Amino acid sequence: MPPRDDTFFRETTLRICGSLDIEQALEQTFAYFATQLPVDAIALGFVALSETSIQAVAKTAWDETRFVWPAGLEQIDLPPRLVSAVKANDPEAPKVTIINDPSDLGDEKWLSIFPGLRTDSAMFVDLGMSGRGVGMVLMSTRGLGQYRARHAELLLTVRKPFAVAMSNARRYRELLRLKDRLTEDNRALADDMRRSVGGEVVGANFGLRAVMELVHRAAPSNSPTLLLGETGTGKEVIAHAIHGASRRATGPMITMQCGAIPETLLDSELFGHERGAFTGASDRKRGRFERAHGGTLFLDEIGELSPEAQVKLLRVLQERRFERIGGTATIEVDVRVIAATHRDLEQMVREGSFREDLWYRLNVLPIRIPPLRMRREDIPTLVQYFIEKKAGEMNLHRIPRVPAHEMERLRAYDWPGNVRELQNVVERALILSRGEQLTFPALAEPGVDQGRSDRRNPPPDRRFATLDEAMAAHIRLVLDDVNWQIAGRGGAAEILKMNPSTLRFRIKKLGISRESSPS
Repeated sequence: MPPRDDTFFRETTLRICGSLDIEQALEQTFAYFATQLPVDAIALGFVALSETSIQAVAKTAWDETRFVWPAGLEQIDLPPRLVSAVKANDPEAPKVTIINDPSDLGDEKWLSIFPGLRTDSAMFVDLGMSGRGVGMVLMSTRGLGQYRARHAELLLTVRKPFAVAMSNARRYRELLRLKDRLTEDNRALADDMRRSVGGEVVGANFGLRAVMELVHRAAPSNSPTLLLGETGTGKEVIAHAIHGASRRATGPMITMQCGAIPETLLDSELFGHERGAFTGASDRKRGRFERAHGGTLFLDEIGELSPEAQVKLLRVLQERRFERIGGTATIEVDVRVIAATHRDLEQMVREGSFREDLWYRLNVLPIRIPPLRMRREDIPTLVQYFIEKKAGEMNLHRIPRVPAHEMERLRAYDWPGNVRELQNVVERALILSRGEQLTFPALAEPGVDQGRSDRRNPPPDRRFATLDEAMAAHIRLVLDDVNWQIAGRGGAAEILKMNPSTLRFRIKKLGISRESSPS
């Protein structure tokens, strides 16, 4: 007695949709079909609109005692007449195609539709899938005239569950493929980073030799590391070097610019949020700590954190756990924290603007990066590195050279913006240069290019500018040069290699205004 349609639908749906492993799901479905229908082999496949064969998504067959996987089943050739009929099928009024005698098709390929298995009768249905092709369920068995109208009616009732299972399987396989590719890309990137440690850090063998020795000592540890140095000295480069030389090199390296994120968004950026946690939280979001699990979190300009944010950061460093905003589940993380600042944190602790306990937690292994004026021997190497790098980006056929007297001027300059300023000066010179030699007219401005003797023996009443004053002067100089264009091509943010929102934050914090610029 044939099964009732509702029973057949329920039992088939439970099996074909019961697992994302489509081959396992089809095998379970086939075992049930074998008790209800004449079937020796079954395939779930996809017919591209430009092809005349089925690309098998899953398949199985029966050889009297066990399941087998026929060789060559990944691609099943079909007679063109049948493929055309399937492609022309109306998805709104699907029908099952039955072939009870292959000789009627006049195509001998049909006899080997399942290689190694005898195919006398077959039955298949279009799954009505959208996209660049048509999904199919194809069944076959030995013996002529095996399939009847009642078999076609049963297969038609489970057309949608098969379509859902096949769609899910194809998407799942695509996700696995993308995951494997992403894993491979991350592994290759990590290998490149490991190879570049000490190589891409220009000056590693000269002015930064002592720093690189500390980098290699700090790398194997999981303790927090604090990078100290003026703005533009390359703290982020050193942070990447530590990560790349550590056992966490295959994990993520997540960066957060503490001074560029508004206080209201800081918790969400660090710890993430659940959907609906606040207005605008339309989806769940993972925070920087969660994304850095198994790797390194680099907190740049940590001295900009508010007292409230310092408390929350200290708690995560101590407990290595937190909750997302709007969530109740506790999330445990394994993260190595590298912090950086250009500020004097010890002075901030004495003034009460930075927590003493957080300072001790971060200051396990401090690494001080010297400013460029204290490692002038690195300037020629840095200049050549930036010239070659920028010339490649600009597709210059010839790499300009720097005359000896110009290089001497570069070495004599104090570089308040350090390596970042040097990079900007080189890039500007390349853009403005029309010959094979580079000149740096910006360094000839009054008061900028002082002689070395003046720096060695400054007047007794000379007042040195603070770091914030020097930074403000440099930012104002760049803004005036670009007519106060902050964002966009050729803007101050691009020249200073800063995010426009970060630059606006600096301008406001340092009290820079157009009116205050010298005329």
